[in-house]
Order: sequence, then structure tokens, then C-alpha cells
Amino acid sequence: MKVLVLEDDEGLASVLKKRLVSNGFTVDLAQNGEEGLDYLLFGGYDVVISDVMMPVMDGLGFLSAVRAKKLDVPVILLTALDGSGDVVKGLDMGADDYIVKPFEFSELLARIRLVTRRNAGVRENVLTADDLTLDLAARTAVRGGKQIPLSAREFDLLALLLRNKNIVLTRERICDGLYGADESVGSNTVDVYIRFLRKKIDDGFEKKLIHTVRGVGYTVKE
Repeated sequence: MKVLVLEDDEGLASVLKKRLVSNGFTVDLAQNGEEGLDYLLFGGYDVVISDVMMPVMDGLGFLSAVRAKKLDVPVILLTALDGSGDVVKGLDMGADDYIVKPFEFSELLARIRLVTRRNAGVRENVLTADDLTLDLAARTAVRGGKQIPLSAREFDLLALLLRNKNIVLTRERICDGLYGADESVGSNTVDVYIRFLRKKIDDGFEKKLIHTVRGVGYTVKE
């Protein structure tokens, strides 16, 4: 399960990441709402844990932007003991749950299980573009009625592109989405996997779905 944590307290963020990773989660960290929104738009996260009080864009501003973009990812707010007003406002704006600082890590895990279970039937499990269908649960790709075998990395790359259909993703953003922000991967690796994917997805089809935007990156267009 992939988790995005928005927390400007570097000490708390580091502890949360270590504890979550030790429990089998993949975790990315952001220090404010603007940075978190950039991650979320191309990362394919299962749940977001967001502090309310942050610089640049706070947690409520982040939540408002997420729901305005009609992203249905579950969001858990972290709030101070006296932040009941923020809690009410956040729930009205579309937060899925909240937890009051300081908290036991076991409680946070329980909240994560609760909101992901609650949203399991709502999350989009099939991504499409033209005659291409990607089933995230079965991890299968079909184009023009023909099943296309993909490696695990090719599948993840295609899912990332389809989640951001008609949006140009830079090589750096694709690297972060596939490998995580903490891993150093050359952008030429993305070019290699794009070539692999094009051979399987576009070769033999009149309409090409994967497009290069010179000097910027890649996108899937219908």
C-alpha cells in the first residue's frame, strides 16, 4: 500500500515514515500542501495522511484542492488537541477521518485500515484510453480485444500515465512515481521503458496513445 505523508515537522515525518515502512507500506513525504498535491497528481497513492498546520498551503487548502480535482483518495487529517474547528471543517470538505496529536501509532494504523476498507469499493480499478483497458486488480492490459503481456514495471508505468491521461509528466515525475522520491534513478531509464511500452501498446495500431512532448516528458492522449 502506498502512503503520502504531509508533515512539516521533519522529526515527526521521519518517525512516521520509518514506522509505516516497517509495517509494509511504501511512503513518500511532503512538507506542505503544494508539494503534496504535486506528488498526489502522479503517484497513485492509496491513502494520504496530512497535517493541518503547514506553511505555503495548509492541510485544509490541500484537501480542498484534492476534492476540487475529484480525486477520491482517502485523506486522514492530523490535528492538534485544540483543533476541533479544523476537524469539523475538514470533514465537511471531504476528509475521511482525523487523528489528534499526540497519538499512538497503533491508532493511526487502525485509521488507515478503516478508511482504505471504506473506500475499497469506490476506488477506480479500471483505467482506459480509447480502446486500451488496464485492469489494476487483475493487472492485465487489453487493447483492441487483444491481451498484452506487460512486465511489472511496464504495467506500473502505463498505470501512471493513464491515471494522468492528457497530462504531460516529466521524466523526473515519472521516476518519482515508479521508484519513490528517495531513489536515484536516471531519466534515461524512463526513456527505455517508454520504448518497451510503445512496442507493446502502440505498434500495430493506427492510433498512437503514448506521445512525447519534446523537452518536457510523456503523456497518454485519447
